[in-house]
Amino acid sequence: MNTNALKKFAQAARNLLIDQVSVRLDMVLAEGAVARREHPRAIARLEAAASGNRLHVIEQAAYTWFNRFTALRFMDVTGLTNPRVVSPADGATRPEILAEAMAGNLPDRARPEIAEYLNGTRPAHDGQAEAYRLLLIHACNEWHGSMPYMFERADMLDRAEDYTELLIPDDLLSPDSIVARLREVMSDEACQDVEIIGWLYQFYISEKKDQVFAGLKKNVKITAENIPAATQLFTPHWIVRYLVENSLGRLWLLNRPQSGLAAKMDYYIAPEEPETDFLRIERPEDIRICDPACGSGHMLTYAFDLLYAIYEDEGYEASTIPALILTHNLTGIEIDDRAGALAAFALSMKAAAKLGRRRFLRMEEKPDIVVLQNVRFTPAEMQDVAAVVGRDLFTDELRETLGQFEQAKNFGSLIVPKLRDPAEALRVVGARDFGSDLLLKEVQERVLAALRMAERLLSKYHVVVANPPYMGNGGMNLRLKDWIGKNYKTSKLDLMTCFMERCLLLARDGGYWAMLNIPTWMFGAASEKLRGMLVSRQSISSLLHIGRGLFGSDFGTTAFCIRNSKPYRDQQGIYIKLFNRHVDVRKPEEIQRIFLMGGVERHVVKQSDLGSLPGTPFAYWVSPTVLDTFNKTPRIDTFMEAREGLTTGSNDTFMRNWHEVSGSRIGFGITTSEEAADSKKRWFPYLKGGEFNKWYGNHEFVVNWYDDGAELKVFKDEKTGRVRSHNYNGDYGFQEGFSWSGVTSGKFSARYSFGGYMFDAKGPMGFSLDGFNPLSLVAFLNSSTSGHLLGMLSPNLDYKIGQLLSLPLLPQASQRAQAVSRQLVDSRKSDWDAYETSWDFTILPLLSAVHGADTLAATYANLRTYWQAMTDEMQRLEEQNNRIFIDAYRLSAELTPEVPVEEITLTCNPAYRYGGNVTAEELEARLREETVAELLHYAVGCMFGRYSLDRPGLILANQGEGVEEYLARVPEPSFAPDRDNVIPVLDADWFADDIVTRARDFLRVTFGEAKFRENLAFIETALGKDLRRWFTKDFFDYHVRRYKKRPIYWMFSSPKGSFNALIYMHRYRPDTVSIVLNQYLREFIAKLEVERARLENLTEDSTATQSARTKAQKDIGTVIKRIAELTEWEREVIYPMAQQKIVIDLDDGVKRNYPLFAGALKPIKGLEAADG
Repeated sequence: MNTNALKKFAQAARNLLIDQVSVRLDMVLAEGAVARREHPRAIARLEAAASGNRLHVIEQAAYTWFNRFTALRFMDVTGLTNPRVVSPADGATRPEILAEAMAGNLPDRARPEIAEYLNGTRPAHDGQAEAYRLLLIHACNEWHGSMPYMFERADMLDRAEDYTELLIPDDLLSPDSIVARLREVMSDEACQDVEIIGWLYQFYISEKKDQVFAGLKKNVKITAENIPAATQLFTPHWIVRYLVENSLGRLWLLNRPQSGLAAKMDYYIAPEEPETDFLRIERPEDIRICDPACGSGHMLTYAFDLLYAIYEDEGYEASTIPALILTHNLTGIEIDDRAGALAAFALSMKAAAKLGRRRFLRMEEKPDIVVLQNVRFTPAEMQDVAAVVGRDLFTDELRETLGQFEQAKNFGSLIVPKLRDPAEALRVVGARDFGSDLLLKEVQERVLAALRMAERLLSKYHVVVANPPYMGNGGMNLRLKDWIGKNYKTSKLDLMTCFMERCLLLARDGGYWAMLNIPTWMFGAASEKLRGMLVSRQSISSLLHIGRGLFGSDFGTTAFCIRNSKPYRDQQGIYIKLFNRHVDVRKPEEIQRIFLMGGVERHVVKQSDLGSLPGTPFAYWVSPTVLDTFNKTPRIDTFMEAREGLTTGSNDTFMRNWHEVSGSRIGFGITTSEEAADSKKRWFPYLKGGEFNKWYGNHEFVVNWYDDGAELKVFKDEKTGRVRSHNYNGDYGFQEGFSWSGVTSGKFSARYSFGGYMFDAKGPMGFSLDGFNPLSLVAFLNSSTSGHLLGMLSPNLDYKIGQLLSLPLLPQASQRAQAVSRQLVDSRKSDWDAYETSWDFTILPLLSAVHGADTLAATYANLRTYWQAMTDEMQRLEEQNNRIFIDAYRLSAELTPEVPVEEITLTCNPAYRYGGNVTAEELEARLREETVAELLHYAVGCMFGRYSLDRPGLILANQGEGVEEYLARVPEPSFAPDRDNVIPVLDADWFADDIVTRARDFLRVTFGEAKFRENLAFIETALGKDLRRWFTKDFFDYHVRRYKKRPIYWMFSSPKGSFNALIYMHRYRPDTVSIVLNQYLREFIAKLEVERARLENLTEDSTATQSARTKAQKDIGTVIKRIAELTEWEREVIYPMAQQKIVIDLDDGVKRNYPLFAGALKPIKGLEAADG
């Protein structure tokens, strides 16, 4: 099935129908409209509804007709309609029902207006279109009897107050109409399975789903009416088969081991050992199956197929089976009216396919789909309720049960009714007759509605199967979150885990419940109690650990089947892994293929072993050796402690990239909180997790901890008045230890810290106890052994402190690795500090005398050889570290010491730095290009005085500093800084301090005049372009990327880029814009005027060639446009800005200061994004 085509159609259809219904609404409500005269009651109701919520009326009508069109098309293709309603007869173009009517063959009970429109006796702009509209409505009404859930009556003659007919879209007969497009996408082939209806529904509401999730990013919670759109996911058919075959199919095979059903179940996983204790079933009619979040019914339709095979296997007559299934076996529960209607329709189509049109129309049985509705009784109405139910039934349990459905659309199937026997109450209340008392009749109907829902929700089912809604508690509306917190304490973090708890309550003792969901519950610390309950009270038959890709770039999925009974002694389950790496996103078809081939890994696991590891993770692949290690080895928390870091409450307010602020205001080398407070510094180094990086590094941020965090500690939420920050590090701030990233997309990596840092919640820290060297701990944590063990506790890449502290540590092995760890930390620190982005950067390695040679090319070759040797040595040391722990933990059968070169976390290692699927030649070319770019970037730093060739480290790095301060520190520079802090970046050397001119001077100073041309050629070859093009087109983007969208060099840039000039933010002064204006922009405009005059003279120069004059004429036009652009920019932007003499404060950072110059500076995409 081409789901891409279905998605494209459904999304376009929604927008088209909403537009058409909106136009139709305006038309029928217009003053003097024919509808006002012919259908006054419907118009009155429509006006009332539209005045309350116009958009809801439009959405509802649009979807109603989309639903009907798709249903009718499916019925046309499958032969249920006669004549076809939205499809033409073979070889024709008009819908068959219209063609027949035009030939005089009107349907029975058709409205007379149809014939009048067709013969022209009833005036209309388009008689055929009007007739077809009425024929459609007639067809829908005729199907009401068989499928009332899909075809509510929309006939004005029967329900004068209904307005659905009035809002039927126009343009249903054109070749580009919604109906024509529908026929194209719902081809005969696509309609071979009714699941196409479910796909169309998911895609129809997908844009609304996107809107809901966009709102979540703005902290807009998911309301009850938006839960269906936010949580609707259509389950792939093979997953449905796995779930149903291993629950319903398994239960039947246990009761009928001689059955041939197994041969029909391609996704059935047979148990390893025969089972003797199981739920007994005498006949197929006894089996009750429920999907408590049935959506469009995919689980139920396949259950129908399997049940049909079971009845056939038992010798039932084929014509009786569909009615028996609908009567006895299947129940679906749903909160979405539209999805519920589709589920019922899908089951009806299954029955119709087995029975044929004639028998299906005679079948009275209807699908048992319960769509939950909000039912509310006011305190005043409770007296009427008492009268309706009678004194004996009017108990506290009944009253409480009736109150439980006030939020049925919000709480859904998670409601567990308090009434113990709603079926009996339903029988008694339903039998009561209140004659002409309309008030009590209406109360009776509401009571019966609540009791019907309660009866389904309290029933016990042999099989419960679901793809539940996924919604973390952070997205829940407040009422839902509070209610779940009180009623589902074990599973409250997500709706899907709440449904796990609910499904086992719905299942009979010994029954099966099967589910697809996200595997966070398998390992996350927050779900430890849930896992403990499953291991101790349920029997896990099988589990598929699917990985990512079933629903696109998802968070991964898992599917499982569980028997609702305590595990027996030595209970075993089958666990199948369907991925190699969790980060890999595969296509659903590829995952299905892996399953059918037996999976990537298959494990038969004793359930008691699942409870052996700390936190009860579902680490089904754990070996006996590892289990023994966890049970007999001291935990790492014997030798260390860990703390979650600081939550600032607003990183935008209290956190900066270190290079944004004045260096003199950063407290480097602090050892205690008291020293930090006494230093009067505002900013302090801040560890914040970050990317995969072992041993040392990820030192990028500083935090405002002025006066021991005085400002941060009183920062309050504007709405609640609560202090937003917490976890202030306490005595652990600035201490020696190690950090790691709490959440990462790659492997776990620990980084040693010499001390002097605060640390963030996303970058927790560990500290050694009783003199145990932290380098020994880092050695273990960065070993393959630690990764192997930690992967069993937290394979979803979310590394909580509790999981880390649960690791088993052999102290002797860790201590043996200490010296290796020291070397690895030193190597990584040397590499980290070799780049400008480190605050300990001193000199560019390419300019170090250690690597120097006659030419830049030879120097780079020397440096590259050094880098390779450094990488090789680090790889050797890491593998030595791995051997120490593999041998100590007896894991040679499970692990090897080898470390892939892409995991050697040195910036000078291109395999780590760039990674990906690229050749060695491509990696080398990229490293050479980046190294040259770093040289040029460093040159710009020297131009601005941030660095000097004559003194290591930072020179000018404080607010407002200039040449005077530079010369005080570097009296006789070999390469002088720019005096006015403005460096033009133009298409030619229009100014003496042009950036390309200065870059060439820098190259001459650093590598000499003799080889200048050769060195310049090496640079331009590495860049793949000439120097001027790189500076004008690439430099600023490179700088922004390198400095993580917090650039320190700012580019003044005209709207079309005719003028560009860089400034250094730390040297900015209130008169800087005036300098840009008067000494560069106006000067450049004047130079362009001179160039224009020169070109004009050239066009009139008779001695010039014709081609020269033609080119000059063309260039004049370009120059005129540039002058016009720059003159307007000067007048509208730069001159007014220069007059303002804007003052900036580096403490505010780039994000707040850069927008002060909006219109003057080159825009930075993503600058406004919140700091994470």
